[in-house]
Amino acid sequence: MQKDAYTLILEAIEAGTYKPGDRLGESELAERPGGSRTPPRGALQRLGTQPRLTRDGRSLIVASLDHNQLAELYVVRTELEGLAARLAARHATDEEIRVLRGMVRDDRQLMDKPRELARANKRFHRQIHLASHNRFLVQQLDLVHRSMALMATTSLAAEGRSEVALTEHDQIVGAIEARDGEGAYQALKAHISRAFETRLRVDAGELRLKT
Repeated sequence: MQKDAYTLILEAIEAGTYKPGDRLGESELAERPGGSRTPPRGALQRLGTQPRLTRDGRSLIVASLDHNQLAELYVVRTELEGLAARLAARHATDEEIRVLRGMVRDDRQLMDKPRELARANKRFHRQIHLASHNRFLVQQLDLVHRSMALMATTSLAAEGRSEVALTEHDQIVGAIEARDGEGAYQALKAHISRAFETRLRVDAGELRLKT
């Protein structure tokens, strides 16, 4: 089924095609392959209600998160991700657990490729969300991860973070394998907390990003 301009623009923001600070106007969107002025105009009107975009005259600008918004987002993400891990430990099938274990193994080949590792990281977390077998929780986590797209960089690009993050992934999967709900909950919460700390240290100039 063909996607409308509204959906395509949101997906482009989530994929990083449009980054915080980028301006979205009708003419720019109409130049995209297969675009026309009418669909982008309607899409921009609908997108004007999205918190991920701010209006500037006749254009929209992809928003960025300030310090307080970032902290608020991580509070919610930490609790919801932890809950997903707890439920995955209870409800994940053996097949889902093997998929998670395979992701951890395969992602070690991407440690020097932060962009690819960031995409793999999203797939890993999404798999845990699905393994929770709770559709309402998955919906809320989808909203949280869409907001994460408003961050210009990934914490996995910080020097030393990728190796530590994959070790944390291994611990999370280990707890899920052991059907240890509390252990999975705590391991994933600690993982998100360390990611937030890393991002704050990058923003403060204490850590360098890989180039």
